[in-house]
Amino acid sequence: MDATFTAEQEEIRRTLRELLLKRCGPEEVRIAVRSEGGYDSALWETLAQQLGLPGLALPEAYGGVGCSVTELVLASEELGRSLAPSPLLATAVLGAPLLLALGSEDQRAALLPRISSGELTAALAVPGASLTTALGLTGDNRGDWAGGGRAGGVQARQTDGGWRLYGQADQVLDGHSAGLLLVAAHAGGFARSRTLLFLVRGPLERDGSGSAGVTRVRLTSLDETRSQARIQLRDVEAELLGDDESADVDVAGVLAGVGDSAAAVLAAEAVGAADRVLERTVEYVKQREQFGRAIGSFQAVKHRLADLYVQVQAARSAAYYAAWATSTGEERVGGLALAQALEALRITASEAVQLHGGIGFTWEHEAHLYFKRAAGDELLFGPVHRLREHAADAARLFGGGEVAV
Repeated sequence: MDATFTAEQEEIRRTLRELLLKRCGPEEVRIAVRSEGGYDSALWETLAQQLGLPGLALPEAYGGVGCSVTELVLASEELGRSLAPSPLLATAVLGAPLLLALGSEDQRAALLPRISSGELTAALAVPGASLTTALGLTGDNRGDWAGGGRAGGVQARQTDGGWRLYGQADQVLDGHSAGLLLVAAHAGGFARSRTLLFLVRGPLERDGSGSAGVTRVRLTSLDETRSQARIQLRDVEAELLGDDESADVDVAGVLAGVGDSAAAVLAAEAVGAADRVLERTVEYVKQREQFGRAIGSFQAVKHRLADLYVQVQAARSAAYYAAWATSTGEERVGGLALAQALEALRITASEAVQLHGGIGFTWEHEAHLYFKRAAGDELLFGPVHRLREHAADAARLFGGGEVAV
């Protein structure tokens, strides 16, 4: 593994950090999350058209930049530093790779260039609260999380005119504003039970068209910077992702692969957030005085900050290794990197609130935004102990109480 970054990769990091410092401070974040879309559409347009972030890891044939997951990881680390709300995770990290892996050539040609340009945003909708299971991060995603033919979940029924969907999906990232929904649904009944992915056109197409029977409700979430929605489907017309000949592809395997790369991206995002909140805490303890001296000069405070620094750097190394492993196809370690990064962010944000004293508990200070990001991401993609447990099970680390040979 080469731990150094190229000049182009460093340029991505530098350019994005400069832009976010100018246009995405704490006050701008608060304004953006309270907008209808949940993010700053002007900033998203800049990120898409000038920096090409939505198409960073997409082939040039579809209007992308042609980079790897590593570049997307570096960009997400910078977005995490500022907690910038954007559709990047839902669109470029979850939606676009599924379209690229499973879509027919016509579907890829029609949708991916629009995603690369930032014109179209996408969201992955899985039944109930099964996002982390569907992505294979905390459990086997070959089970009945899509509905299993029973009541609940999302059911797909084939008709003469195509496919119809019925059911409900929660925890849909940016589901209230996305122009395209990728819906995981159970099909085939008990005789040929399987999970397939379907395309549902959103109500935000430029021509005003959308699928009838779709109800989208933006949810009140712990982390306002990570918008979530509930999607209700009532006999909705849908298009199979792929074609009839590809209906037997390993959808679960593709979802697990996308989940692993998404975990690497999320890990880097969490590292960026942890690094930024640690920086702010160090700045504050150098200024706040107690007993006539800065509290940062006390040995106990120095030890706490040193421990945080070590934890953040270890999480950064794990995130970068996961990005490299994903890009080279070496092994799936995204879940472990995500566990370490989420733990580092949670501890760093908690210590930041404590070390900031009374001001750290106020709504006016940004410390609580980082704490909520840590707690919200664990609810969505964790918790940490389940991420590690699943990684250990997948590696067959333990068996019968003893280390497996």
